[in-house]
Amino acid sequence: MSAIDHYLDAVIRQGEAEARQDGSAAIEAHHLLLGLAAQQDSAPSTVLAAAGLDRAAIRAALDREFEHSLSTVGVSPAAFVLPSPTPDPDRRIGLGASARLALERGFFHAPRKRDLRPAHLLLGILEAELGTVPRALTLAGVNREDLAERAKEAASTAGW
Repeated sequence: MSAIDHYLDAVIRQGEAEARQDGSAAIEAHHLLLGLAAQQDSAPSTVLAAAGLDRAAIRAALDREFEHSLSTVGVSPAAFVLPSPTPDPDRRIGLGASARLALERGFFHAPRKRDLRPAHLLLGILEAELGTVPRALTLAGVNREDLAERAKEAASTAGW
């Protein structure tokens, strides 16, 4: 396996762990974003950290997005005691639609597989117009366009 294959495998495994922790049925783009942030000393984690987005900050933004989404339909999470997810260690968790699309968008930016860099994966996640990630980043006050530009720059100039 190539270096990008190992990196992608690590991100997806971390994304799967995040999905299990959430009790999710699939790995989605926001789980991959958390997986990218967890890969220390990589171009994506550096780009994210420069914007104040380490794993904890991303998790907090995702939690705010969840609460905001519920409040738009008149539900206040503070009014209820939500049970903690109960992960099923035997359940196979595959890639969800948003994760597949994010990976496809990221792969599109590299002319050949050997040119694919970790920052391309971040770029693929950031280019989503709709969904959990754009809503969470907006609520966190992050300029997604600026962050995407930094990811493009990192993909063209940075190694790993």
